[in-house]
Amino acid sequence: MSRMRERYVSEVMPALRKEFGYRSVMAIPKLEKIVVNMGLGEATQNVKLIDVGVDELSRITGQRAVVRRAKKSVAQFKVRQGQPIGSMVTLRGQQMYEFLDRLISVALPRVRDFRGISLRGFDGRGNYTLGLKDQLIFLEIDYMQVDKMRGMNISVVTTAGTDEEGRKLLQLMGMPFRTS
Repeated sequence: MSRMRERYVSEVMPALRKEFGYRSVMAIPKLEKIVVNMGLGEATQNVKLIDVGVDELSRITGQRAVVRRAKKSVAQFKVRQGQPIGSMVTLRGQQMYEFLDRLISVALPRVRDFRGISLRGFDGRGNYTLGLKDQLIFLEIDYMQVDKMRGMNISVVTTAGTDEEGRKLLQLMGMPFRTS
């Protein structure tokens, strides 16, 4: 069992149960999945960039990334239906907890001028989305092999019903939210 999963079972579950008064253990919010998405818009001109993006995302998450294709053609962006435009990974179970642990304890403190993450990333249903501008904050990426900085979106999907429950869950898990 990973360090983050042990923390959830031993500390987070009892604290959430006490604060929100859940009668059943099954009603306590938990992490469902983490989706990491990297948009590669410049891949419309150079298809080889998709392989680089998939490789970087696979190294960061420890799981093979999937190539995402355009659902519709958009002439203004020179995108055709079925053209590869990004990559994504859905993490569940053990790999999800390992990735969250690395994100919180290693990657986020490496962000330049880091003062915590914004509370405005909640969607109204307890899920949180975080945008990162640089893939170099992850130790798995070799600085010398990066040709361009690519951002990514990390969505943490929970079973919480409200933003307040989701915020408290992530806060107890160790997510460094901004205080002001």
